Amino acid sequence: MTRPDLLARAEQARAGRERAGLLRRARTCDVLADGKRLVQGRALVDFCGNDYLGLASHPDLVRALTRAAAAEGVGSGAAHLVSGHRGEHAALEEELAAWTGRERALLFSTGVMANLGALQALLAAGTPPAGGVATALCVQDKLNHASLIDGAQLAGADLRRYPHGDVEAAGRQLDTRPALPALLATDGVFSMDGDVAPLRDLAAVCRTHRATLYVDDAHGLGVLGPEGAGSVSAAGLGSADVPVLMGTLGKALGCAGAFVAGDAGVIDAIAQFARTAIYTTAMPAALAAATRAAVRLVRKDAEGRRERLAANIARFRAGAAQLGLPLLPSATAIQPLPMVGARAAAAAASALEAEGYLVVAIRPPTVPQGGARLRITLSAVHTDDRIDGLLDALGRLPRPAEGAVV
Repeated sequence: MTRPDLLARAEQARAGRERAGLLRRARTCDVLADGKRLVQGRALVDFCGNDYLGLASHPDLVRALTRAAAAEGVGSGAAHLVSGHRGEHAALEEELAAWTGRERALLFSTGVMANLGALQALLAAGTPPAGGVATALCVQDKLNHASLIDGAQLAGADLRRYPHGDVEAAGRQLDTRPALPALLATDGVFSMDGDVAPLRDLAAVCRTHRATLYVDDAHGLGVLGPEGAGSVSAAGLGSADVPVLMGTLGKALGCAGAFVAGDAGVIDAIAQFARTAIYTTAMPAALAAATRAAVRLVRKDAEGRRERLAANIARFRAGAAQLGLPLLPSATAIQPLPMVGARAAAAAASALEAEGYLVVAIRPPTVPQGGARLRITLSAVHTDDRIDGLLDALGRLPRPAEGAVV
């Protein structure tokens, strides 16, 4: 028997994705001074990034990063548990914990690493399953971020998924393995649909079933709730309701990295067993300093950025309604416009680019089959004329009979 060629199999899978019109490639998008992006020689208005408050280039962040880099250097040079944990990291963790109403926070280099590491630590509890026997149950929304799903699978948990936003179905899944410790994980704001999870109802289900609620608030932190503390805070929930909260620092905060926050004992346990935190170099101290500046700006919001973002969302949705565009029901900065298929989504993105707007086509497997869309994102720095210009361009896209917008 001839062993199949591993690399040939990978190439065949890549070719299959290309034939289906689902091949993805990174393009260089350089930042221009007026908030546009330079893509293949063209200046485009960015309507697909996650810099929801426009803080990535804020002078306070730039000054904080520059000062810290001059004092600390660029790289941290070691993992947090070796010699890479600096004063800026410690101060940032304390400020993130205070902001989110938790006892302690633990930094990770990315949101993916935070979810993989925290779920591995919680679901495996330091002891990987033996012989394929799961030692914990993990129940998740079907539209959760891929890193939440991967984290449960890598931990060897019994992973059960429920239809999007279906609280009763989540409870039924928790009932399937009553003898196992259970964790229910959900996005706070769903990254592709833009809707907010029914957090209060999920918290109630977790109390009934003695399960732990874990919320990934990557797209809610900074823009929702009092002081921008996120979707959990906006729902009026605290650490007793949501014992483990994950947030990212590279979206509304305009920096990079992530954290998990909760009671001190829980976070210490995660710190002991989360391999993605233990075995990686710490984020640069200068980046932590910039993030601290971002947290201060977001909490005070003296410039009214959250209010401006809310106004931009309202303006865009009102304009889309006038045009008859079938946006998904989202009240957040993420505004998805369904398309009839992956190729139509790609063609629509190209048409918008020709008119000066950067909007990315989202296709399977990032979204379910039949769920291709344009993922339009609003920012506090978008001006009325740019929003109106995008709406005009969207209004000129082909309609259903012509094979584009749903």
